[in-house]
Amino acid sequence: MRSAADFAAQSETKKAGVNVDIEQKLTHQAFLNREASISHLDYERENAFFKCMQDGDTEGVQRLYEPLGTSEMGTLSDNPLRNLQYHLIITVALLTRSCIEGGMEMEEAYNLSDIYIRSIDKAGSEDEIRMLHRELVNDYAQRMQIIRKRNRYPRAIAVCMDYIYDNLHTKLTLKELADAAGLSVSYLSKLFRNEVGMTVMEYITRKRIEAAGNMLRYSEFSCLAIADYLCFSSESHFIQVFRKYTGYTPKRYREAFFRVRK
Repeated sequence: MRSAADFAAQSETKKAGVNVDIEQKLTHQAFLNREASISHLDYERENAFFKCMQDGDTEGVQRLYEPLGTSEMGTLSDNPLRNLQYHLIITVALLTRSCIEGGMEMEEAYNLSDIYIRSIDKAGSEDEIRMLHRELVNDYAQRMQIIRKRNRYPRAIAVCMDYIYDNLHTKLTLKELADAAGLSVSYLSKLFRNEVGMTVMEYITRKRIEAAGNMLRYSEFSCLAIADYLCFSSESHFIQVFRKYTGYTPKRYREAFFRVRK
């Protein structure tokens, strides 16, 4: 039988506008966790992890990284796969907010979040969820590292980099970039080399090769279509440049890395 104290406590809870059923479940869950010596992830460690992510501190992120499925992880579903999916979706939401606060463009952050949540939803095994967890943590950390480095550049260089990122599918000229940055062609060329350590055209080529690598890994576009989309003069020129920067031909790269998560 319930004691008078229990009824009094329930009465006070009702007066406070608290859902009694949730309150009872909360009390019961706390009891079960104490009995099983279960605790959730350390709050300070979690904060430190997201701070490293905001700062683009990839070494700190790796040091504080906790794989999914540890004993400190709460149970959100009795289904093991769904439990990991729920936890990873929460992680993506927290990473998205953290990266926006750290300087990532809101649209980019939300688009990235949507992509990964759809991948989580389609995952068919616990191992796939764990690989996705590692992949997305590395991806967000590397993106934030780039953003932090870019933010250390003069504004004109950051504007130039953003313009290149948005227009990799078009033919870019130094005059066009100089106009976007508000500088003369000669001054932009000199400033870019001094700040970035390479010429503007070298930077554009590297970014196009990065984009091509992603298209080879995550899409089924032909080599010719990728070369055309990224404004290489011909398919053979694309193959030559891609091999120079990656050590692979596009065909061999796709065979090795198509939809393979690292």
